[in-house]
Amino acid sequence: MGDNVQTNSAISVDCVIFGFDGVNIKVLLVRRRTADPLYHDRELKLPGAMIRENETLPEAASRVLEGSTGLKDIYLKQTAIFSDPKRVDESELDWIGKYHGIHTVRVVTVGYYALVKLDQGMINYTRRQGAVWMNVDDIHNLIMDHMDILSDALTVLQKDILWSPIAFKLLPKKFTVRQLQNLLEAVFGIEIDNRNFRKKLFASGILIETGEMEKNVSHKPARLYTVNKNAVGKKKPDVVKIFTI
Repeated sequence: MGDNVQTNSAISVDCVIFGFDGVNIKVLLVRRRTADPLYHDRELKLPGAMIRENETLPEAASRVLEGSTGLKDIYLKQTAIFSDPKRVDESELDWIGKYHGIHTVRVVTVGYYALVKLDQGMINYTRRQGAVWMNVDDIHNLIMDHMDILSDALTVLQKDILWSPIAFKLLPKKFTVRQLQNLLEAVFGIEIDNRNFRKKLFASGILIETGEMEKNVSHKPARLYTVNKNAVGKKKPDVVKIFTI
C-alpha cells in the first residue's frame, strides 16, 4: 500500500446469544446506551463491543458474553466477518465517536454465536442488566447490519446441529423427548414426524433414561432423559441421521 492510504484499526465483535424456552428459540438483545431520540426506533442490538488492544477476538467475545449473561466458558463459535465499508452509516459512526471516543470512517465486526441454558436464573440476570430475550421470528429491526449477523448465525447453528450434538447445550440437564423435538422444530422452522423421530432417537442410544418424570406440569408428566456422552462421541453418524430432518 502507498503511504497515503489510510488504514483502520476499528474492530468489534457482535454476539448472537441463543437460548431455548422449551418452545421457542430466543436471542438476547440489549439496548443502545444512549437517550438520543434519533435511535429510539432501532435501539435494540446484539451484545457487542470494540476489541481492546491487549485481547484476542475470542477473548473480546467472551468478555461480551460474561457481561451479558454472567457466565464464563459458554459455548462460543465464530461465524463470519462483516466488513462492508458502508455497514456503519454516518449517524452510527457519530454515535461510536461520542460513546467510545473512536473517530473512524468504518468498523469491521466479527460475528459469534453462543448457546446458553435459558433457565429462570438466566432470565432474572439478564433482566437486571436491562436486556431482553426475544423470539427469533419476532425480531425484525436491529441497528446497523445486526439483522444480517443474526441471520448468518442462525444459518450456521442449523448446519452445526445437523453434524454435532450441540443442540443439547440449549436444553436443561434433564429433558423430555418433546423438548428436544420442540428445539429442532424451532431451530429449523419445520414440523417433525413425532413417531419417526422417536424411533430414530431411541435406536441411536444417545439418551439415558433418568427414571424421573416431569413435575409441576399441566399435562401428563413425561419421562426425563440425559445425554449419553459416550454414545454421542462414538456414534456421530447416528446423530447425523437423527438431526437430518
